[in-house]
Amino acid sequence: MVNLTAVYSREISGRVLTLAPSGWTYNDTFVLYDWETESLWYHLQGEAGLTCISGQYKDRELPEFTSFQIRWNAWKTQKPHTKFLKF
Repeated sequence: MVNLTAVYSREISGRVLTLAPSGWTYNDTFVLYDWETESLWYHLQGEAGLTCISGQYKDRELPEFTSFQIRWNAWKTQKPHTKFLKF
């Protein structure tokens, strides 16, 4: 089990991207794909966000937000009015 969490902005140049797994990995890390521009995004070592490695925004970055992991029952105790979407 891997305990990794990363949350990135999806907005670049006033545009909101829809990110999804590309189906590829590099160095055991997912390469993401955005539906709007068909660009590929990857977290490069030493960078603070996702870098576009191929496509319209090549070499541009989506910043990473501060995040943390917490178990659902602990979160629900701390934030009892939280709502979530269940598929």
